[in-house]
Amino acid sequence: MNSRFLNALAALLLVSLLGGCAAPKTVDYSAYKQARPRTILVLPPLNESPDIKATYSLLSQVTFPLAEAGYYVMPVALVDETFQQNGLNTPTDIHNTSPAKLKEIFGADAALYITVTQYGTQYRVISSATIVTASARLVDLKTGTALWTGSATASSEEGNNNSGGGLVGALITAAVKQIINSANDVSHPIAGITSQRLLSAGHPAGLLYGPRSPKYGTD
Repeated sequence: MNSRFLNALAALLLVSLLGGCAAPKTVDYSAYKQARPRTILVLPPLNESPDIKATYSLLSQVTFPLAEAGYYVMPVALVDETFQQNGLNTPTDIHNTSPAKLKEIFGADAALYITVTQYGTQYRVISSATIVTASARLVDLKTGTALWTGSATASSEEGNNNSGGGLVGALITAAVKQIINSANDVSHPIAGITSQRLLSAGHPAGLLYGPRSPKYGTD
């Protein structure tokens, strides 16, 4: 091996090591701790993926981790009906509504704005993975201040090892998995994992515990 190849290999190894040792994201919680929201209004997620099921798949699963974190979450069905009655029929329209107006309609302390960037099964040359990625922003409805932002992803391929079966076997497996995943919407349970990772409290850069949690104020 020539010196140029060795230098390139060394550089790749260094980048890999630095990536593995990267410091966790730091979050400024000062505004969050000052606001200390008790009730959260979850807005229908914006969907940037090609799958139309993404918005309501994620929306139907975000209440649980928020409730577990100690917050009262405005009932999703009631919120959806109220938006309809106020002429707000799409996630885009709802996200563009001012915090003051949302406060007037619902009386919640904060609103959670979610964007789904990936939802569905992706076919690659020798693999097929179902991936759900989302980001979120918690906004104080009194002031319009962003209290917290975060993102999370989950994949059906986490922990899988496709070393057996050779190239032909891997291609067949990937194709079959894509057909099964597309037919059965395997994305929905993956979206549940993403929701848990995104909105659970008690981990670095995550949400703070809410007032209904016994751990409230410990973070």
